[in-house]
Amino acid sequence: MKATSFRSKAMVDASWKNASHRGPAPAKNQPIVEFENLAWRYDDLFSRSRIGTQREIVWEVLADIFRPGDAILVLNCRTREDENFLALLDVSIVARDAVEEAIHADLRSGKTFDGALANFSGLHSITDFHQTARDLACLVTMGAPLIICISTRFCLSETLWFLLHGKYRDAFRRSSGIATVTLGDRDVKIHYPTLRELRKSFSPSFLMRSCAGIGVAVPPLYLEPIFRRYPRVLSLLRLIDRRVSHLPFLRTIGDHMLLYFERVER
Repeated sequence: MKATSFRSKAMVDASWKNASHRGPAPAKNQPIVEFENLAWRYDDLFSRSRIGTQREIVWEVLADIFRPGDAILVLNCRTREDENFLALLDVSIVARDAVEEAIHADLRSGKTFDGALANFSGLHSITDFHQTARDLACLVTMGAPLIICISTRFCLSETLWFLLHGKYRDAFRRSSGIATVTLGDRDVKIHYPTLRELRKSFSPSFLMRSCAGIGVAVPPLYLEPIFRRYPRVLSLLRLIDRRVSHLPFLRTIGDHMLLYFERVER
């Protein structure tokens, strides 16, 4: 990706201060729940927590890629943080909550967009990534960017944390690619595709331009109650993240991956 312009970086900094002025979220354990039902809490998880400066990294990429006047499709959007930031860039959005139903509705309407965004695990409820890629290819213009932020199948810091505490099942909960969780009176399956699987699913309609790890050194959000006591350590870990996030292998062992696809001719 190109270096973020000074103007875009200034917008990120200003938006970040506004988003985080309330201070960190209250300390509590973060259970594994269905991502679409968790979306309304993203403002707390990714904006207010000190670990949650992950969103700032995504915003820098959005500021670099999207252009004033673009109209983009935002999938699984139930908060206003990303919407408010994109408005500063003079980017208009069409926000959708449930991913698959929203895509089908837009296909029927014949709308097209200048790009699409699925931020912080917005696609984990998808069961068929191949079909989603084909549908999105019909919804965005040629050359349009598709930005996806999705949880990795293996998170090194999470695995080490659970192993140290003797929680061996939790340590490898993502490794099978599917995690089944109980939500109320029903079981919900959460999918963790690998980078290779995503590239294959979105090919040939989308070409991956870059992939960066998010949370490679910075621990997962549910460790906020512990690590926020050590701000200097967190600052160092964030610096390490920025230095190593694009390196092969390391970019796939953080908490999330940030992928930039471009719509291309088949």
